[in-house]
Amino acid sequence: MKKRLLLLLAGLMVIFALAACGTKSQESVVKELDGTLEDLKSYKAKAKMTLQMGTEPQVYDVEIWHKDPSFYRVNLKNAQKDQSQMILRNEEGVFVLTPALNKSFKFQSDWPKNSSQAYLYESLIMDILEDKQAKFSATKEHYVFETKTRYQNNKMLPIQEIKLNKKSLAPVSVKVMDPDRNSLVTVEFSDVKFDASFDKDAFDMKKNMTGAQLDVPVMAEGEDKEFTVKYPVAEIPGVTLIDEKEITTENGKRVVLTYDGEKSFTLIQEKADAMPAMSSAINMTGKPVDLGFTIGAMNETSVSWTHLGVDYMLASTDLSPEELEMVAKSVLADMEK
Repeated sequence: MKKRLLLLLAGLMVIFALAACGTKSQESVVKELDGTLEDLKSYKAKAKMTLQMGTEPQVYDVEIWHKDPSFYRVNLKNAQKDQSQMILRNEEGVFVLTPALNKSFKFQSDWPKNSSQAYLYESLIMDILEDKQAKFSATKEHYVFETKTRYQNNKMLPIQEIKLNKKSLAPVSVKVMDPDRNSLVTVEFSDVKFDASFDKDAFDMKKNMTGAQLDVPVMAEGEDKEFTVKYPVAEIPGVTLIDEKEITTENGKRVVLTYDGEKSFTLIQEKADAMPAMSSAINMTGKPVDLGFTIGAMNETSVSWTHLGVDYMLASTDLSPEELEMVAKSVLADMEK
Protein backbone atom coordinates (compact mmCIF):
# COMPACT_ATOMS: atom_id res chain seq x y z
CA MET A 1 0.00 0.00 0.00
CA LYS A 2 2.81 2.38 0.94
CA LYS A 3 4.63 1.54 -2.30
CA ARG A 4 1.51 2.31 -4.37
CA LEU A 5 1.07 5.63 -2.58
CA LEU A 6 4.70 6.58 -3.30
CA LEU A 7 4.26 5.71 -7.00
CA LEU A 8 1.07 7.77 -7.15
CA LEU A 9 2.80 10.75 -5.54
CA ALA A 10 5.73 10.40 -7.94
CA GLY A 11 3.37 10.35 -10.90
CA LEU A 12 1.58 13.46 -9.68
CA MET A 13 4.89 15.23 -9.21
CA VAL A 14 5.84 14.47 -12.84
CA ILE A 15 2.49 15.82 -14.05
CA PHE A 16 2.87 18.99 -11.96
CA ALA A 17 6.44 19.44 -13.21
CA LEU A 18 5.34 19.17 -16.84
CA ALA A 19 2.49 21.61 -16.23
CA ALA A 20 4.88 24.06 -14.59
CA CYS A 21 7.16 23.89 -17.63
CA GLY A 22 4.25 24.68 -19.94
CA THR A 23 4.61 21.45 -21.91
CA LYS A 24 1.50 20.46 -23.83
CA SER A 25 0.51 17.00 -24.92
CA GLN A 26 0.63 15.92 -28.55
CA GLU A 27 -3.17 15.78 -28.59
CA SER A 28 -3.55 19.37 -27.37
CA VAL A 29 -0.96 20.72 -29.84
CA VAL A 30 -2.64 18.88 -32.74
CA LYS A 31 -6.01 20.29 -31.67
CA GLU A 32 -4.53 23.78 -31.57
CA LEU A 33 -3.02 23.30 -35.04
CA ASP A 34 -6.42 22.21 -36.34
CA GLY A 35 -7.89 25.46 -35.06
CA THR A 36 -4.98 27.46 -36.51
CA LEU A 37 -5.59 25.92 -39.93
CA GLU A 38 -9.29 26.75 -39.76
CA ASP A 39 -8.58 30.38 -38.81
CA LEU A 40 -5.66 30.88 -41.24
CA LYS A 41 -6.53 33.75 -43.60
CA SER A 42 -3.17 34.88 -44.96
CA TYR A 43 0.57 34.92 -44.36
CA LYS A 44 3.92 35.90 -45.81
CA ALA A 45 7.10 33.97 -45.13
CA LYS A 46 10.69 33.75 -46.28
CA ALA A 47 12.75 30.58 -46.21
CA LYS A 48 15.98 28.99 -47.35
CA MET A 49 15.58 25.63 -49.07
CA THR A 50 18.56 23.28 -49.48
CA LEU A 51 18.45 20.22 -51.72
CA GLN A 52 21.03 17.46 -51.15
CA MET A 53 20.11 15.20 -54.07
CA GLY A 54 23.05 15.99 -56.37
CA THR A 55 26.81 16.16 -56.10
CA GLU A 56 26.62 19.59 -54.43
CA PRO A 57 23.90 21.20 -52.30
CA GLN A 58 21.48 23.41 -54.23
CA VAL A 59 20.34 26.40 -52.18
CA TYR A 60 17.23 28.46 -52.94
CA ASP A 61 15.74 31.57 -51.38
CA VAL A 62 11.98 31.09 -51.17
CA GLU A 63 9.34 33.77 -50.66
CA ILE A 64 5.83 32.50 -49.89
CA TRP A 65 2.55 34.43 -50.00
CA HIS A 66 -0.85 32.91 -49.25
CA LYS A 67 -4.29 34.46 -49.15
CA ASP A 68 -7.40 32.48 -48.24
CA PRO A 69 -8.94 30.54 -49.79
CA SER A 70 -6.67 29.56 -52.67
CA PHE A 71 -4.32 32.35 -53.76
CA TYR A 72 -0.61 31.49 -53.71
CA ARG A 73 2.66 33.08 -54.79
CA VAL A 74 5.85 31.07 -54.28
CA ASN A 75 9.04 32.64 -55.61
CA LEU A 76 12.04 30.28 -55.87
CA LYS A 77 15.38 31.97 -56.49
CA ASN A 78 18.67 30.12 -56.82
CA ALA A 79 20.99 31.83 -54.36
CA GLN A 80 24.14 31.33 -56.48
CA LYS A 81 23.01 31.53 -60.11
CA ASP A 82 20.62 34.48 -60.07
CA GLN A 83 17.75 32.57 -61.69
CA SER A 84 14.20 32.34 -60.45
CA GLN A 85 10.89 30.63 -60.97
CA MET A 86 7.50 31.54 -59.58
CA ILE A 87 4.44 29.41 -58.86
CA LEU A 88 1.29 31.48 -58.87
CA ARG A 89 -2.30 30.52 -58.21
CA ASN A 90 -5.21 32.92 -58.65
CA GLU A 91 -8.82 32.73 -59.84
CA GLU A 92 -7.66 31.95 -63.39
CA GLY A 93 -5.58 28.86 -62.57
CA VAL A 94 -2.07 27.79 -61.66
CA PHE A 95 0.82 29.53 -63.43
CA VAL A 96 4.51 28.65 -63.54
CA LEU A 97 6.59 31.70 -64.47
CA THR A 98 10.22 31.67 -65.62
CA PRO A 99 11.12 35.38 -65.78
CA ALA A 100 14.59 34.99 -67.34
CA LEU A 101 13.00 33.19 -70.32
CA ASN A 102 9.87 35.35 -70.56
CA LYS A 103 7.82 32.17 -70.29
CA SER A 104 4.63 31.39 -68.42
CA PHE A 105 2.67 28.15 -68.36
CA LYS A 106 -0.92 27.76 -67.22
CA PHE A 107 -2.49 24.67 -65.65
CA GLN A 108 -6.03 23.87 -64.58
CA SER A 109 -5.08 22.16 -61.35
CA ASP A 110 -5.92 21.85 -57.68
CA TRP A 111 -2.28 22.50 -56.69
CA PRO A 112 -1.19 22.60 -53.88
CA LYS A 113 -3.90 20.34 -52.43
CA ASN A 114 -3.52 16.61 -51.78
CA SER A 115 0.28 16.55 -51.57
CA SER A 116 3.02 17.63 -49.19
CA GLN A 117 4.61 21.02 -49.87
CA ALA A 118 7.58 21.59 -47.56
CA TYR A 119 7.45 25.39 -47.88
CA LEU A 120 3.68 25.84 -47.34
CA TYR A 121 2.56 26.17 -43.72
CA GLU A 122 -0.98 24.87 -44.21
CA SER A 123 0.39 21.82 -46.04
CA LEU A 124 2.66 21.03 -43.09
CA ILE A 125 -0.31 21.26 -40.71
CA MET A 126 -2.26 18.84 -42.93
CA ASP A 127 0.69 16.42 -42.85
CA ILE A 128 0.54 16.48 -39.04
CA LEU A 129 -3.24 16.19 -38.83
CA GLU A 130 -3.48 13.28 -41.28
CA ASP A 131 -0.71 11.14 -39.78
CA LYS A 132 -2.27 9.43 -36.77
CA GLN A 133 1.06 7.71 -36.02
CA ALA A 134 3.07 10.96 -36.03
CA LYS A 135 5.83 11.15 -33.41
CA PHE A 136 5.95 14.14 -31.10
CA SER A 137 8.54 15.77 -28.86
CA ALA A 138 9.15 19.16 -27.32
CA THR A 139 12.23 21.26 -26.63
CA LYS A 140 12.51 24.50 -24.71
CA GLU A 141 11.35 26.58 -27.69
CA HIS A 142 9.90 24.14 -30.23
CA TYR A 143 7.36 21.41 -30.87
CA VAL A 144 8.77 18.71 -33.14
CA PHE A 145 6.67 16.31 -35.23
CA GLU A 146 7.90 13.42 -37.33
CA THR A 147 5.30 12.51 -39.94
CA LYS A 148 4.83 10.58 -43.14
CA THR A 149 4.87 12.71 -46.29
CA ARG A 150 1.92 12.92 -48.67
CA TYR A 151 3.87 12.98 -51.92
CA GLN A 152 2.33 11.00 -54.77
CA ASN A 153 5.51 8.96 -54.76
CA ASN A 154 6.76 8.93 -51.19
CA LYS A 155 9.19 6.01 -51.56
CA MET A 156 12.05 8.42 -52.19
CA LEU A 157 11.08 10.90 -49.45
CA PRO A 158 8.80 9.05 -47.01
CA ILE A 159 9.33 10.94 -43.74
CA GLN A 160 9.82 14.48 -42.53
CA GLU A 161 10.63 16.36 -39.34
CA ILE A 162 8.54 19.50 -38.80
CA LYS A 163 9.67 21.99 -36.17
CA LEU A 164 7.19 24.64 -34.92
CA ASN A 165 7.60 27.66 -32.66
CA LYS A 166 6.03 26.89 -29.26
CA LYS A 167 4.51 30.33 -28.75
CA SER A 168 3.09 31.08 -32.19
CA LEU A 169 3.03 27.61 -33.82
CA ALA A 170 4.77 29.24 -36.81
CA PRO A 171 6.97 26.95 -38.91
CA VAL A 172 10.66 26.96 -38.00
CA SER A 173 12.16 24.21 -40.14
CA VAL A 174 11.35 21.09 -42.16
CA LYS A 175 13.64 18.19 -42.97
CA VAL A 176 12.39 15.77 -45.62
CA MET A 177 14.23 12.47 -45.41
CA ASP A 178 14.88 9.35 -47.48
CA PRO A 179 14.28 5.84 -46.06
CA ASP A 180 17.78 5.93 -44.47
CA ARG A 181 16.86 9.17 -42.69
CA ASN A 182 19.23 11.32 -44.75
CA SER A 183 17.87 14.87 -45.09
CA LEU A 184 17.48 15.47 -48.82
CA VAL A 185 15.33 18.61 -48.54
CA THR A 186 15.71 21.15 -45.75
CA VAL A 187 13.57 24.28 -45.39
CA GLU A 188 14.47 26.92 -42.79
CA PHE A 189 11.81 29.59 -42.30
CA SER A 190 12.27 33.24 -41.36
CA ASP A 191 10.05 36.32 -41.15
CA VAL A 192 6.75 34.46 -40.90
CA LYS A 193 3.93 37.02 -40.69
CA PHE A 194 0.33 35.94 -40.22
CA ASP A 195 -2.71 38.04 -41.22
CA ALA A 196 -0.66 39.69 -43.96
CA SER A 197 -2.31 42.25 -46.23
CA PHE A 198 -1.95 42.26 -50.02
CA ASP A 199 -2.55 44.71 -52.84
CA LYS A 200 -5.54 43.95 -55.06
CA ASP A 201 -3.29 42.76 -57.91
CA ALA A 202 -0.69 40.99 -55.74
CA PHE A 203 -1.43 37.65 -57.42
CA ASP A 204 -1.82 38.96 -60.98
CA MET A 205 0.30 36.98 -63.45
CA LYS A 206 1.56 39.85 -65.64
CA LYS A 207 2.38 42.09 -62.69
CA ASN A 208 4.40 39.35 -61.05
CA MET A 209 6.27 38.52 -64.26
CA THR A 210 7.20 42.17 -64.78
CA GLY A 211 8.26 42.58 -61.16
CA ALA A 212 10.38 39.42 -61.19
CA GLN A 213 12.20 40.57 -64.34
CA LEU A 214 13.46 43.64 -62.51
CA ASP A 215 15.46 41.25 -60.32
CA VAL A 216 16.24 38.65 -63.00
CA PRO A 217 16.58 40.24 -66.48
CA VAL A 218 15.46 38.30 -69.54
CA MET A 219 18.31 36.31 -71.10
CA ALA A 220 19.70 37.79 -74.30
CA GLU A 221 19.45 35.68 -77.44
CA GLY A 222 22.41 33.33 -77.66
CA GLU A 223 23.49 34.04 -74.10
CA ASP A 224 25.35 31.23 -72.32
CA LYS A 225 24.34 28.39 -74.65
CA GLU A 226 26.66 25.85 -73.01
CA PHE A 227 25.41 23.85 -70.05
CA THR A 228 26.53 21.01 -67.84
CA VAL A 229 24.82 17.69 -68.48
CA LYS A 230 22.83 16.41 -65.52
CA TYR A 231 22.20 12.77 -64.61
CA PRO A 232 19.46 11.24 -62.45
CA VAL A 233 20.56 10.00 -59.05
CA ALA A 234 17.51 7.81 -58.40
CA GLU A 235 18.04 4.19 -59.40
CA ILE A 236 15.50 2.00 -61.16
CA PRO A 237 16.45 -1.67 -60.52
CA GLY A 238 17.84 -3.35 -63.62
CA VAL A 239 18.17 -0.07 -65.56
CA THR A 240 21.48 1.49 -66.67
CA LEU A 241 22.69 4.27 -68.95
CA ILE A 242 23.51 2.69 -72.30
CA ASP A 243 23.98 5.71 -74.56
CA GLU A 244 24.77 9.43 -74.37
CA LYS A 245 24.42 11.37 -77.60
CA GLU A 246 25.19 15.05 -78.23
CA ILE A 247 23.42 16.67 -81.16
CA THR A 248 24.40 20.08 -82.56
CA THR A 249 21.41 22.36 -83.07
CA GLU A 250 20.94 25.89 -84.38
CA ASN A 251 20.89 27.17 -80.80
CA GLY A 252 23.71 25.08 -79.31
CA LYS A 253 23.55 21.45 -78.32
CA ARG A 254 20.98 18.85 -77.33
CA VAL A 255 22.00 15.91 -75.14
CA VAL A 256 20.03 12.66 -75.23
CA LEU A 257 20.59 10.09 -72.47
CA THR A 258 19.15 6.61 -73.09
CA TYR A 259 18.58 4.19 -70.22
CA ASP A 260 17.64 0.56 -70.84
CA GLY A 261 17.31 -2.81 -69.14
CA GLU A 262 14.26 -4.16 -67.36
CA LYS A 263 12.68 -0.77 -68.12
CA SER A 264 13.73 2.04 -70.42
CA PHE A 265 13.54 5.83 -70.46
CA THR A 266 15.06 8.78 -72.29
CA LEU A 267 16.21 12.10 -70.83
CA ILE A 268 16.64 15.03 -73.23
CA GLN A 269 18.22 18.33 -72.19
CA GLU A 270 19.08 21.51 -74.06
CA LYS A 271 19.52 25.19 -73.36
CA ALA A 272 16.18 26.97 -73.12
CA ASP A 273 15.39 29.87 -75.44
CA ALA A 274 13.93 33.08 -74.11
CA MET A 275 10.66 34.28 -75.63
CA PRO A 276 11.14 37.56 -77.55
CA ALA A 277 8.38 39.24 -75.55
CA MET A 278 5.96 38.28 -72.83
CA SER A 279 2.75 36.94 -74.32
CA SER A 280 -0.23 35.04 -72.97
CA ALA A 281 0.51 32.03 -70.83
CA ILE A 282 0.93 28.73 -72.66
CA ASN A 283 -1.88 26.33 -71.74
CA MET A 284 -0.56 22.95 -70.59
CA THR A 285 -2.51 19.72 -71.00
CA GLY A 286 -0.63 17.85 -68.27
CA LYS A 287 -0.71 18.48 -64.57
CA PRO A 288 1.86 20.46 -62.57
CA VAL A 289 4.25 18.30 -60.58
CA ASP A 290 6.40 19.67 -57.76
CA LEU A 291 9.97 18.48 -58.29
CA GLY A 292 11.27 20.39 -55.26
CA PHE A 293 13.62 22.66 -57.20
CA THR A 294 11.03 23.58 -59.83
CA ILE A 295 7.52 22.82 -61.10
CA GLY A 296 7.22 20.57 -64.13
CA ALA A 297 4.43 19.44 -66.45
CA MET A 298 3.52 15.76 -66.32
CA ASN A 299 1.36 13.39 -68.33
CA GLU A 300 1.16 9.59 -68.41
CA THR A 301 4.42 9.08 -70.33
CA SER A 302 6.59 12.16 -69.76
CA VAL A 303 7.70 14.97 -67.48
CA SER A 304 9.09 18.25 -68.79
CA TRP A 305 10.57 21.14 -66.85
CA THR A 306 12.99 24.08 -67.02
CA HIS A 307 15.75 24.56 -64.47
CA LEU A 308 18.51 27.20 -64.45
CA GLY A 309 17.92 28.02 -68.11
CA VAL A 310 17.90 24.41 -69.35
CA ASP A 311 14.88 22.54 -70.76
CA TYR A 312 14.47 18.89 -69.73
CA MET A 313 12.14 16.17 -70.94
CA LEU A 314 11.99 12.71 -69.39
CA ALA A 315 9.96 10.22 -71.43
CA SER A 316 9.09 6.55 -70.97
CA THR A 317 6.30 4.11 -71.74
CA ASP A 318 7.71 1.67 -69.15
CA LEU A 319 8.00 3.81 -66.02
CA SER A 320 4.98 4.36 -63.80
CA PRO A 321 3.96 7.98 -63.04
CA GLU A 322 5.53 7.55 -59.60
CA GLU A 323 8.82 6.38 -61.13
CA LEU A 324 8.79 9.22 -63.68
CA GLU A 325 8.40 11.72 -60.85
CA MET A 326 11.09 10.04 -58.75
CA VAL A 327 13.65 10.09 -61.58
CA ALA A 328 12.82 13.68 -62.53
CA LYS A 329 13.27 14.86 -58.95
CA SER A 330 16.73 13.35 -58.89
CA VAL A 331 18.12 14.99 -62.07
CA LEU A 332 20.59 17.19 -60.19
CA ALA A 333 23.94 15.38 -60.44
CA ASP A 334 26.79 16.69 -62.59
CA MET A 335 28.30 13.26 -63.00
CA GLU A 336 26.87 9.83 -63.53
CA LYS A 337 25.98 7.95 -60.38
